[in-house]
Amino acid sequence: MNKGSAASVKREGGALLVSALVGFLVGAAVVAVLLWRDREPTARPAQPAASAGPPPVPAPVPGAPRNTPPPAVTPAETRSWPAIPLPPAGERAGDLAERGLLVPVQGVGRAALRDTFGETRGDGTRAHEALDILAPRGTPVLAVEGGTVRKLYASERGGLTLYQFDPSETYAYYYAHLDRYADGLAEGQELTKGQVLGFVGSTGNAAPDAPHLHFAIFRLTPEKQWWKGDPINPFEVLRGLR
Repeated sequence: MNKGSAASVKREGGALLVSALVGFLVGAAVVAVLLWRDREPTARPAQPAASAGPPPVPAPVPGAPRNTPPPAVTPAETRSWPAIPLPPAGERAGDLAERGLLVPVQGVGRAALRDTFGETRGDGTRAHEALDILAPRGTPVLAVEGGTVRKLYASERGGLTLYQFDPSETYAYYYAHLDRYADGLAEGQELTKGQVLGFVGSTGNAAPDAPHLHFAIFRLTPEKQWWKGDPINPFEVLRGLR
């Protein structure tokens, strides 16, 4: 074979090689395209729904009333009142009347009593809430029942006064305007029914020419304070007693 024929054969072999390579690449590309088209779709994870957010606030209408929050509850509306359950006045009087309380001024009968509980004092500025029992100065003042001397007290209005607790410490008896105390009387002393506590007078703001005993009854609070309680009409208690 001459040199010209050898060069021609080499050129033809290179062309065939290039053609084969191009055909392989084209076939590979076609196969890749077919495989891509036939593949299963990949499921994408669901995206969380976007928060809707608060509803839009409508623009206020001119002249329309605006919504306002409810009024704050005041302590006065929420607090509980630990008041002592008190029976009606008639039942209270009956409870004490069953004890047979004495009229606290010696020699004064129930027929001589006058109801002064509802009157006012101090030119109408305060309630009386007591029973005034007129008697000559120096008349003995008696304990209406047994109990204890809780307080001996000198005040501007009541003058010489005495506070007595009943045996159960449910009630207090208040004796005021005394001329003097009985000899030997002391706070904490045990009393017996009818014992002399002192003597009628006009000390404090009582009129000098009208000696009398200012007698009050009140139901004590749980604190058992001698100056504090629920007033009870002594006339209602004593009117049926001798």
